[in-house]
Amino acid sequence: MTGIREVLCLMLGIYWVVLLAHVIFSWVPRPPEPLLPFVRGVRRLVDPVAAPLRRVIPGVPLGGSGVRLDLSILVLFFGVMILQGIVCP
Repeated sequence: MTGIREVLCLMLGIYWVVLLAHVIFSWVPRPPEPLLPFVRGVRRLVDPVAAPLRRVIPGVPLGGSGVRLDLSILVLFFGVMILQGIVCP
């Protein structure tokens, strides 16, 4: 049972880093060409999990510019941290 727990802890830690990369890449309007495959890979890992949350949790408007803060990513961060607290010793 310990092996499964260790693998799950490792996967949760890796996903947390992927979420962090997603946030950083979201701040870059046009990432450099060599990074595009990595950016697409990060989006493929995050978007399927974040999309259902985005339908339920609306973005928070920031100012009058039409920019919205995506709270689904914050919920994912908290969810991963809660799971790590439960699963990882």
